[in-house]
Amino acid sequence: MRLTADNLKIRRGNRLVIDELSFAAVSGEALLLTGPNGAGKTTLLRAIAGFLPLESGNIALDGGDLEHEIGEQAHYVGHANGIKSSLTAGENLEFWGAYLDAAASRAARRDRVLDALERLKLASLEDIPAAYLSAGQKRRLGLGRLLVADRPLWLLDEPTVSLDAASVALLAGIVKEHLAGGGLVLAATHIPLGLSDARELRLGQMEAAR
Repeated sequence: MRLTADNLKIRRGNRLVIDELSFAAVSGEALLLTGPNGAGKTTLLRAIAGFLPLESGNIALDGGDLEHEIGEQAHYVGHANGIKSSLTAGENLEFWGAYLDAAASRAARRDRVLDALERLKLASLEDIPAAYLSAGQKRRLGLGRLLVADRPLWLLDEPTVSLDAASVALLAGIVKEHLAGGGLVLAATHIPLGLSDARELRLGQMEAAR
């Protein structure tokens, strides 16, 4: 699988945020998007996910499912955790499992929820409403949807927000496992993720030079 971007131009309002950007990333690889605030990291991830239109250029996922758009083959985790406060931790993950993989059996989805709760150190909080979780626990719960449905492409926007050092290491282990299985990760981050083989794509260089 290979994700390619060719001469991308992406505009937000009247501002050209991404201008003539090209890159490629392949299965088993993590590409870290770095750069100052406003450089276009979030814009790029949202465009790949299909949430923002391209002014020009092309994004392709070679080796993916030709019957589905790129966004349908991706997990997108943005700044918001994507959880409902009135639902328990377990119910939140059950919702995401059913929404993202409706074809799976209920038993299979349940097994994935339990596995995600265990791996993210949330098993003891399964029946606790999300409203009562700490900021770090909410973030880990939001990241849990990476584990309840299979998607080859992970688009992660500042995934370590609210996470302590132990949780960052936990996330790094999950990402490494995904990469080892042939997955592909693009992550916007201001801090190291503990991925020694990751490549860096620095955005905002033109803006900094002006």
